[in-house]
Amino acid sequence: MRVLAFEDHVDIEAVLISGGVSLSELQFEQRWSSEDALHHIDRFRPDVLLLDHFMPPMTGLEVLDALLKSVDAGTVVRPAIVVAMSSEPSCNDAMVARGADHGIVKPHVATLDLWP
Repeated sequence: MRVLAFEDHVDIEAVLISGGVSLSELQFEQRWSSEDALHHIDRFRPDVLLLDHFMPPMTGLEVLDALLKSVDAGTVVRPAIVVAMSSEPSCNDAMVARGADHGIVKPHVATLDLWP
């Protein structure tokens, strides 16, 4: 499973490991800013996309909107699963309303049922 995380402060790989997720079956990449987000999504082609809300230069919601527009235009393939993982539940709710599949408070991302 290919996992791409956009998060500017927290080491998501460490969060997954501390939550009991085995990374042996994951190809994991973290981007510490949302600069060129669509390029990284297209290049890495993740199965799972993890989006923080509060990160520069685009918020997770702005990345999600740009991704969905590119998917509609046929220029980028949508990841099978998009997870909003802000520390602020209302931001996760906003991303789910716009098209994310899951919303979870960041420290609990390892509890999602999608990990092998």
